[in-house]
Amino acid sequence: MKLSYCLRAAMAGLGMLVSLPSLGDGLPVPVDAKVVDERPSQLQERIYPLGGLRKISNQLRVEGKIESRGQVSSVTYELPPERSANEAFTTAREALQHDGGYPLFWCQARDCGENSLWANEVFKNRLLSGSDDQQAFILVRRSAEQSNTLVALYGITRGNKRAYLHVEEFVADAPLGELLPTPATVLRELRDTGKLDYPDLVGEPLPAWVTLLGRSLNLDSTLRVSLSGAQAEAWREQLGKAGVRMARLEVGTAETDGFHVELIR
Repeated sequence: MKLSYCLRAAMAGLGMLVSLPSLGDGLPVPVDAKVVDERPSQLQERIYPLGGLRKISNQLRVEGKIESRGQVSSVTYELPPERSANEAFTTAREALQHDGGYPLFWCQARDCGENSLWANEVFKNRLLSGSDDQQAFILVRRSAEQSNTLVALYGITRGNKRAYLHVEEFVADAPLGELLPTPATVLRELRDTGKLDYPDLVGEPLPAWVTLLGRSLNLDSTLRVSLSGAQAEAWREQLGKAGVRMARLEVGTAETDGFHVELIR
């Protein structure tokens, strides 16, 4: 399903009409949103943080990062007064995930670190300056044939109460290879959406993913999940070996092209 269609459907659900797409195969803009900064595709080195940003001894500190070279394009939108940055961020995030993309890093508010570093160091856009507790960031990797494309969303409310959504697309020149989400991001996604979808995880469980999901689930030992997919039984066995109590893992029946995890409420 095309990203433009997904975003149109999601925004329509919020009463948000959309105009023509601006990036790639389509990130539509809510009607009445104003483009305040637009940067056409350029070849450049790009670094995306995989953790909250801090500056120590005048040096930028981050837990992890993705570094690559490719085409980068972006648009920054000022939202109308009746729309919040969080609302626009959530709508765009849900559409990206519905289209098959999965988050590599997702943070909210102070978990993202210092807003000034996101605005000035990462995006180099002063319009994105605001309060640390009024920000949200997600880095999504598209799946299948678009797996070398990353989409970054950053929402912020400034001190003057104006809300902005920054959308950036990165298309790598060379294959990005295996990129894993952070354990905290996996847990945030599971708690927020109630599920995890990995359409590219077909076949036997991959050791790196078993380790990641095991660590993520053990960040909250109260959660129980069901596992679906052709290799669901194998995933359950391997996650058990990774330290997740078997009583927390059930084999589900959800139809999926890859591997599906669902929170048992």
